Amino acid sequence: MFKGRHFDRSVILLCVRWYLAYGLSLRNLEEMMAERGISVDHATIHRWIVRYSPELLDQFNRRKRAVTGRWHMDETYIKVRGRRIYLYRAVDSNGDTVEFWFSERRNLAAAKRFLRKALKRHGRLERIVIDGSQTNREAILACDTIDRLQDRSGRQLKPIRIRRSACLNNRIKQDHRAIKCRVRPMLGFKSMESARAILGGIEMIHMMRKGQAKYACRSQRSLAEQFDLLAL
Repeated sequence: MFKGRHFDRSVILLCVRWYLAYGLSLRNLEEMMAERGISVDHATIHRWIVRYSPELLDQFNRRKRAVTGRWHMDETYIKVRGRRIYLYRAVDSNGDTVEFWFSERRNLAAAKRFLRKALKRHGRLERIVIDGSQTNREAILACDTIDRLQDRSGRQLKPIRIRRSACLNNRIKQDHRAIKCRVRPMLGFKSMESARAILGGIEMIHMMRKGQAKYACRSQRSLAEQFDLLAL
């Protein structure tokens, strides 16, 4: 993963982890590295984050523990070049992150694409809680129908139960806060490419803190230890 890089692997991982996990700017990291005798430009650190966050997230997803069959779904927004871009998210009944999807639009097509991604990775669910969104309800019904029609197991699959309750969906609305709190000091993203990469990394850190990696279920590994294991 780090072959041919001018800087040592440990320096790159440290900068990427600190940026994704804490309210630091790129120039903060440049200064912190300089205090350690390492001269690295903030633009280089940004390139590392955009380059390695998706790869680390992919490694994490391969080692992610299974989620429950009861989900909470909602969407929030993030600003990219001053425009609202939507982040679809779902957590399970334990509060673990199920899936997330970044979309330029907040419509039926985006909701269906998010659900198809979640169903493909995690399989069918029993129940899903949403707020009063009719669009999300239609997306769930459409994806559920297609999923049952394409099933070749011979079993009679039960329809996904939909519960519409703003109060019960507070679980995921509270979970949004961890992502929004980290994004807020960044003052918005400059491109969709960097937004997707960095948001994926922030979501990964959030899942690590919730102990969603298989290797973190029984042994209480620190965030730094979990992060380093992904790059082995």
